[in-house]
Amino acid sequence: MSTATVQGAVIRSGELEFRQLDGCRVATAVGPHLGARIVRLDVVRVPSGAVWRPQSSAHEENVVVVFAGSGSAASGAARRRVNRADTVYTPTGDLYELSADAGMDLTAYVWNTTLRPDRAPGTEPRRFSRLWNEETQLKGFTGTGQAAASDKTATMNFLFWPGTGSPQLCLHCGFMQPGEYFNVHVHPESEEAFIAFEGKGQLHLDGQWYDAEPGDVLYAPPGVPHGTRHPDEDPAAPRFATCGGPTPFDPVLYQRAGVSTKVR
Repeated sequence: MSTATVQGAVIRSGELEFRQLDGCRVATAVGPHLGARIVRLDVVRVPSGAVWRPQSSAHEENVVVVFAGSGSAASGAARRRVNRADTVYTPTGDLYELSADAGMDLTAYVWNTTLRPDRAPGTEPRRFSRLWNEETQLKGFTGTGQAAASDKTATMNFLFWPGTGSPQLCLHCGFMQPGEYFNVHVHPESEEAFIAFEGKGQLHLDGQWYDAEPGDVLYAPPGVPHGTRHPDEDPAAPRFATCGGPTPFDPVLYQRAGVSTKVR
């Protein structure tokens, strides 16, 4: 069952409530109903041969992760073929679009936020990437002291972040081999929303660990401890991967990785 408290929520994929919208099915996993004021996370199911083109996206910053299916995606005037694990960033001022291939539905998780007055779009934003892009990484993350830290640490890929031109949203992918942790931490000013993308593992929220499967969502308000782990000690077990990030981005993560927090 989904677990929701004033300190956040773990939302099971099977309990998402979808509604029909513009020929597609949409569920809001994270939003005002959980107390989120900065970020919204929607799950969009685009039927075979259909197109999802929300006109409101031009007023928001958007990040898309393709969870299942294939098709094409547009970010402003740029367009690319997409499959599972492909990612799309669209800055404020541009529309994004998702088209599903004939004979196959496309499911995407979409993060969006409205830029705060002190933030402006980057000058040369990266628009497409993949969760497995290892170009910029954080390793050896020891958490922020709210729980005992494991020295068996996960690796986190930075896909969209200040260094790629994202002023408020970000997208990270953490992947854990058996026994590894992305240690418990907090974001003092950010709302965290991320999903379990592949494999089975556990999500930490405010002192409790919850089993997680692909499609499950964690939401943590500012200051609430959260993290992930792969509790299976069998070295042959499949890895556990999550994706998402704090909104607004948390400079601490980039400082720990030794990279600039300046928006490109």
